Amino acid sequence: MDVIRLSPSRISEYQQCPQLYNYRVIQKLPEPISLDAARGTLVHSVLEELLAMPASERSLETAVMRAPHHWQVQKDGDELLANAVSDEKEWLDRVNALLASYFQLEDPQSFQPTHIEEYLELPETDQLMLHGYVDRIDIAPTGEVRIVDYKTGKAPKAGYEEKALFQLRFYGLLWYRKFGTVPKLLQLLYLGDGQVIKSNPTEKDLLNAERKALQTGSDIKVSIKENYWPTQKSRLCDWCSFKNICPAFTKQ
Repeated sequence: MDVIRLSPSRISEYQQCPQLYNYRVIQKLPEPISLDAARGTLVHSVLEELLAMPASERSLETAVMRAPHHWQVQKDGDELLANAVSDEKEWLDRVNALLASYFQLEDPQSFQPTHIEEYLELPETDQLMLHGYVDRIDIAPTGEVRIVDYKTGKAPKAGYEEKALFQLRFYGLLWYRKFGTVPKLLQLLYLGDGQVIKSNPTEKDLLNAERKALQTGSDIKVSIKENYWPTQKSRLCDWCSFKNICPAFTKQ
């Protein structure tokens, strides 16, 4: 069996619907372009470059000025995406609005990021790897660690924050296992509606995230071994790329 590589998104996919995980990860079936995901990638690229600049140059004007360059790079690498965006002015206007939202949530001139787009991984067994890219990690002079993630969508409704925070607790776990330090603060910045979700994790929170990840990995191993991929209907099925071939909707 190949090594199972689990990121927060892969864990979420399997828990949402094992058949979705099968189509996307095991069979690697093609999917239509997601313009929301592409826009998120573009915003992340701009912020990554911006935060690597000297603090005095990190302005909204600079971010907006650099957005067309990153969009051109993105288009050059994906012809289908380029063809899917019919109104580039509207596209960049929406990107610029998200960048403006970011500047309303924090002042990038007020801190110095320690790591940007940092890759972390944790080999749990010879068949299971936990890994992921962290948008930003800030380490204070006194040693406290802050893990920050940007979301270009809207914040979850009240009562659904725990699912969103799992991703950052997962990243916090990877940091904790590698460096032995529990992050002081986990922070989700939702640029879509200007909301911020914060959490001060405990070691127990991180270990609970690890147990959840390990259980998901174990369940995936069983699914692979037995070729058992149950469907799990939900409202999210309406946005699934594979609904037209899913047994839950094609059975008579």
